[in-house]
Amino acid sequence: MPEATFRFYAELNDFLPAQCRQIGFLYCFDSHASVKHIIESLGVPHTEVDLILINGLPVDFNCRVSDKDIVSVYPMFERLDITGITPLRVKPLRDPCFVLDTHLGKLATYLRMLGFDALYKNDFRDEELAVISSQQKRILLTRDRGLLKRNLVTHGAYIREERPIQQAIEVIKKFDLTSTIAPFTRCLVCNARLVPVAKDEINHRLLPDTLRYFYEFVVCPVCDRTYWKGSHYDRMQKILDFILQRVASG
Repeated sequence: MPEATFRFYAELNDFLPAQCRQIGFLYCFDSHASVKHIIESLGVPHTEVDLILINGLPVDFNCRVSDKDIVSVYPMFERLDITGITPLRVKPLRDPCFVLDTHLGKLATYLRMLGFDALYKNDFRDEELAVISSQQKRILLTRDRGLLKRNLVTHGAYIREERPIQQAIEVIKKFDLTSTIAPFTRCLVCNARLVPVAKDEINHRLLPDTLRYFYEFVVCPVCDRTYWKGSHYDRMQKILDFILQRVASG
């Protein structure tokens, strides 16, 4: 059986057994397997990989590995300049929108609060998530490695953090989203863009104190929810400030 030397870089090591991290190691493989298949058999989802070099030359996922080859595997280069080198995703999603698996509902809320298009339902099936990601060009966010290995999924990310606020920070850093944050522009419930509305158009739905003390309102054109800068806004602003501070601090 042929064998090659594999070396994974940076955060890709998180997916490997401890004895294979941060080193070159020999791995035996089926001679008919593509490099994509071999990488995923080692536990690394293809969506986490942006560049593969075999013997120093860039290759695509379909390339076959030969006996004694040296394979170097690199993570996404969203924030690094790799001019002159061919990444595997030749069309990265620079205006990203997301679809999230059923375990990341709170993260979806935070991403919407930050102004990002984050599609989420608590009953999405795995095959639905893969199809939506592919057809709508959405980045699939999940903590399920197997989901990211589906062939339909070309853009995705494995979420390492467990706490939702830390997950939001992770996503912003991973995709370098700081400059595109637009707080409080999406409905937290249905993800639609909010639109301003004149107060006199919604007087009938406001409680007396809200009617007396607030003047600026936005509504969701899809689910008809109304938003204003009340105590809920102050709580969300504190969460937003915390996220932005953590992102800025690196």
